[in-house]
Amino acid sequence: MEPRSGCPVNAAIEVLGDRWSLLVLRDVIFSDRRYFRALLTGSAEGIASNILADRLVRLVEAGILARGTAARGQRARYSLTEAGIQTLPIIHALGNWGLDWREGSAELRGRQQLMRDEGPAFIEDLMDELRVRHLGAAPKPHDGPGPFERLDAAQTAAAEQQAADRR
Repeated sequence: MEPRSGCPVNAAIEVLGDRWSLLVLRDVIFSDRRYFRALLTGSAEGIASNILADRLVRLVEAGILARGTAARGQRARYSLTEAGIQTLPIIHALGNWGLDWREGSAELRGRQQLMRDEGPAFIEDLMDELRVRHLGAAPKPHDGPGPFERLDAAQTAAAEQQAADRR
């Protein structure tokens, strides 16, 4: 599908500009939800099945996701393409804006805060790990826990702190 104009911002918005597409990508990237059912039931925002199906088709057509071929009776598995992996800095930037200008749960803000605190090198490490998980790239060695383990730990610590604050 041809974009409405030759403007690069418009071209990106036509693919990524609705909230559901970005939230689907968020869930594939950070929660490793790669099957329709996992994306449908795991969405905190409550995406409808018809909207999810439409967004998955759009993201595949745009080259952001790849849909694995499923044999009869098997579920299709979605994987990020390199273009999909390259959306991580965009999602990160949106999350930083949300940290500054919107309220949210401490648990979910903890992950974003870690990414902000760690900076661009951490985002690159996340992208490298996504290449391993989705494109079959060779893993790079880590000193200590990998980036996704660190994100999980930050989210868990923030949830525990939030629970302690409520007591």
